[in-house]
Amino acid sequence: MKRIAIVFFIAVLGLALAAPAFALENQFGGYWRTRFINQTDFDGVDNDVSRAGETQFADSRTRLYYTGIINDNLKLVTKFEIDSVWGAATNALSGSGKASQGTIGADAINVEVKNTYLDFNLAGAKFIMGTQPGVIQRGFIFDDDFSGAAVVAGAFTGVYCKNVENDDGSGDDQTTYHAKYKIGLDGLSITPTVTYGDLPAGDYVILLGVDVDGSAGGLSYWGTFIYEDGDLESATEEAFEALLGVPVDVDSADVSAWLIAGGASLALNDALDIHGEAFYATGNDLDDYIDGDEVNIDAFTAGAGQSYYWAEIMGYGLIDNQWSNGSCGNAISNIIAANLGVGYKVSDKLSLGADLWYAKLAEDDANDEDYLGTEVDLSATYIIIDGLKLDVVAAYLFAGDATTNNSDDDADPIELGAQFSVSF
Repeated sequence: MKRIAIVFFIAVLGLALAAPAFALENQFGGYWRTRFINQTDFDGVDNDVSRAGETQFADSRTRLYYTGIINDNLKLVTKFEIDSVWGAATNALSGSGKASQGTIGADAINVEVKNTYLDFNLAGAKFIMGTQPGVIQRGFIFDDDFSGAAVVAGAFTGVYCKNVENDDGSGDDQTTYHAKYKIGLDGLSITPTVTYGDLPAGDYVILLGVDVDGSAGGLSYWGTFIYEDGDLESATEEAFEALLGVPVDVDSADVSAWLIAGGASLALNDALDIHGEAFYATGNDLDDYIDGDEVNIDAFTAGAGQSYYWAEIMGYGLIDNQWSNGSCGNAISNIIAANLGVGYKVSDKLSLGADLWYAKLAEDDANDEDYLGTEVDLSATYIIIDGLKLDVVAAYLFAGDATTNNSDDDADPIELGAQFSVSF
């Protein structure tokens, strides 16, 4: 796969050099970042006792974009990615286990094809086919890359996503279908959505939702509601069998869950704003989870690709490396969280921010605890030179018992991070 990526990259460059012969218009762009990360006690246990929550490293990421515009109605978009952990012989911190460009010699082969898709207009609609990025309901359902197709026709958007293709005719593939329709009003938009997950062995989930976005003067606001229904009988049986090591017969595993979220930002003047948000995602009531041969799944669970960033320590934040023990991280489920923050633009180059987060579990954990903690996040953004940005964050979590598991050696998680970035 790595060799294919390199050959494809060379082929794209060859097309670019031969552009006059094909009358192509070439567009190049990209993104680069380098992060310095120090995270301590993320497992809620003092680092003199446990090293599980400790992280100190630096890494870099480069993304290169090439778009071949064939004509006004047709273009090919390709995006490459190169990751490296400074000094690492393998990219273990990114979970890849592959050779890292950050090792001595710096000649590892780790170019990835992140996106490659065809974008074309036909019969008044826009079509996108291939491996592409996608967002469903702000990431509460999905925010990731996928292979499939999308169509945008006026206010309507439809998406076909192939999650798993086993190519064996066994019926254990996984496919997601999504549709939305944006209704525009004066200063307000309302977008009903439906997302259907077709899973193996007759399992399925359906998510019905609505997004609201609006603005009035210096106030902007948003809201999201999602109701989830479905049946995960086969998946539940497989999960229990893997856990218990014996066959399990489940009559039904009914899903009934929901999520509600909202936020607002108010610009008090050209320099100062206040903002906040809150969300509630249902969790499993452990006393009612298993009722005889029936399983009641009340936890909001959107599945693979779900990604909504929030607090620095509890919710991934800018330094998206890990989250604190007990939290759902960016896969929002079984949580109640609220935020209040302020942003201040000191100058054209310097902006400051301060945020306070409170979070607890919607349903108690196995230790009958629910309080995750109260988090303070401080941030600064500085434009070093035109195009080069530096973000600095400092975060402290006053950890609750659901984070520390009532450990005798409990400790509050701390994060310090800096990120240099360029977009072009």
